[in-house]
Amino acid sequence: MPQMNADERRIPDPLTQSVIGAFYEVYSELGFGFLEAVYRRALEVALVDRGHRVAAESPIAVCFRGWSVGDYRADLLVDGRLLVEVKAGGGLVSGHRAQLLNYLRATTVEVGLLVNFGPKLDFERLVFANERKRTGSRW
Repeated sequence: MPQMNADERRIPDPLTQSVIGAFYEVYSELGFGFLEAVYRRALEVALVDRGHRVAAESPIAVCFRGWSVGDYRADLLVDGRLLVEVKAGGGLVSGHRAQLLNYLRATTVEVGLLVNFGPKLDFERLVFANERKRTGSRW
């Protein structure tokens, strides 16, 4: 299960704060109604403008019993330590949270941010720690 405490939800780290700031900038300039891919690219540009290293469509290998059984692509990996999953729909749903938690579970990254460029802006910060993080396994 994800391990998150109340302080982590109330006072996000500076990296998360910067990404949320860029999220608001993008929405302020573009508004509502574009496809997810447009917002993902615009957020990438805004983050680079803020001095962050951003990897778009970062590959994530899913392993089972030592075998690679699938590959996913995270929307954005910021500064090598924050996964950002971009949505552009009516709102965030449990499936979006599950998707991001699975990405965090499959990687050494512990913090993820869901951002939704819907009619009402929304975001959620998720933290997930597991054995992979403690052993230093890479994705």
